[in-house]
Amino acid sequence: MSDTQQTLMPLHSPDPDDNDESPPNQPQPASPDPTRTGTGTAIATAPSLLHLSFNQDSGCFAAGTDRGFRIYNCDPFREIFRRDFGPGGGTSLVHMLFRCNILAFVGGGPDPRHPPNKVMIWDDHQSRCIGELSFRSEVKGVRLRRDRIVVVLAHKIFVYNFADLKVLHQIETIANPKGLCEVSHLSGTMVLACPGLQKGQVRVEHYASKRTKFIMAHDSRIACFSLTQDGRLLATASSKGTLVRVFNTLDGSLLQEVRRGADRAEIYSLAFSPTAQWLAVSSDKGTVHVFNLKVDSGLLGLDRSNSSSESNPSSPTAVSSLKFMKGLCVLPKYFSSEWSVAQFRLQEGLQHIVAFGHQKNTIVILGMDGRYFQ
Repeated sequence: MSDTQQTLMPLHSPDPDDNDESPPNQPQPASPDPTRTGTGTAIATAPSLLHLSFNQDSGCFAAGTDRGFRIYNCDPFREIFRRDFGPGGGTSLVHMLFRCNILAFVGGGPDPRHPPNKVMIWDDHQSRCIGELSFRSEVKGVRLRRDRIVVVLAHKIFVYNFADLKVLHQIETIANPKGLCEVSHLSGTMVLACPGLQKGQVRVEHYASKRTKFIMAHDSRIACFSLTQDGRLLATASSKGTLVRVFNTLDGSLLQEVRRGADRAEIYSLAFSPTAQWLAVSSDKGTVHVFNLKVDSGLLGLDRSNSSSESNPSSPTAVSSLKFMKGLCVLPKYFSSEWSVAQFRLQEGLQHIVAFGHQKNTIVILGMDGRYFQ
């Protein structure tokens, strides 16, 4: 796992220093300090990495392997605990519930611990599964809130009450092989975003107001999307991967459009900063882009009082220098695009996921090659 320091500024060389449902002991000590090399820190050597996911506040992340799972703290980077089940312990999905002892995982890999059509609810204080949810088809995704469990199948999404595992809602979707689904995490109100029934459409469920909003985000299929913590903003990317759009989930209005690049790319992750001042995007092009968002934080009830750079003229949204010519119809929209204000270059073609760190103006990047960047 590479451990490099990088703030949200133009890239510098990294420092290698440091569809039917059937509802369903103490942590092992962390291993000694991981082996350090000239390029960083290794998460795991022997097990094969199958899955990575941040917890709800991005302060920790979980790694599913072909032998079990491991939990890490992001800053400072360290392993918190692991569950190695040995051969036959394959875990293809694993998700934390903030920093508590409850996790959800799904078996996978060449030798899965559990069938891939079951979601296992794990209590690490008891070192055992305390519940399970079974389905007729493979589970594609899982999302957790303190009060809800959301399970994503290829064409359907189930919302369960966490306390008794009763089904509260079922949603039909277009084919969803990636298991795309996001939920808000503020207590009291729940917002859920998932693919709609049409190509390029995102369905947003506002459970507090019992409203459903359909947003035609793109002409091509949806590749990735993300919600803010309160669920009021939605960022989307299509299979083309050139543009990222930010919507107001309450009325479906388009608030901003930014450009990742001109060439097609597969978008792996989108992440809002806690105050929705920044948006980070990772793709198969090997570059993480950070965009400056211009959303009216007052209208959305977001507090940016601790982010002085929001009004700092030294960090404007990057716009093409040819924008003054945008009135000429002969020029494509490309020339008036808003571009990223910071980039971090990684290995091209490798899957990375990104989140914002708890320190001001930092991002955390996890790679499926077992590398960690901050």
